[in-house]
Amino acid sequence: MAMNVVGFFGWVSGWVLLLGISVYSADWLVWVFLPYFVYGPYRALTQLRYFPAALSMLRILRTHAWQLLRDVPYGLTDRPEVSSRHYGWFEFPDPDRPGQWLPMVFTQHLRLEWWCRRMAPRAKPHLKAQIEEIWFAGDVRFAGVIAAPGRRRRAPRRMHVMEQRADLPDDACLNGRAAGPDDIARGRRAAGPSIRS
Repeated sequence: MAMNVVGFFGWVSGWVLLLGISVYSADWLVWVFLPYFVYGPYRALTQLRYFPAALSMLRILRTHAWQLLRDVPYGLTDRPEVSSRHYGWFEFPDPDRPGQWLPMVFTQHLRLEWWCRRMAPRAKPHLKAQIEEIWFAGDVRFAGVIAAPGRRRRAPRRMHVMEQRADLPDDACLNGRAAGPDDIARGRRAAGPSIRS
């Protein structure tokens, strides 16, 4: 969140500063700053798009503790129960049915390049090895935060929000399936009011 705030104000203040410099200096200097004048507003707007995801991560991490998981199935390919408009999936153990797994998906493509390079079917073994062990915080029936281990496998890094977006054939509500009132309340606190009970 701190990096999002710094990035947003950095791009905006840089644009204003260069505009002030170009007003009081030679005309040719405007042409030097022109790429920044065009690119700066785009980057500031892009930074604003990171705030909802950062706030969602904050809510999830306040509600759920981190778990370190190994050899979690993942992929970028289509799955019958996952809509094709999503950008990749990981499977996590289903708390309702031991021995079974539920897919969670990345719902936004922002900052996914690092994950996609490692999840690709043709990724090199040393890249795939970087996601053999992952951190997860959340409830697989609702939403969670996934992260890669940091240096020396200690702190989570490269965090991203994942959500349960399985398309059920019978239009059943997956979020409410076998989830008790406490689970649903915790899911609402973490993922927001979009959780259906």
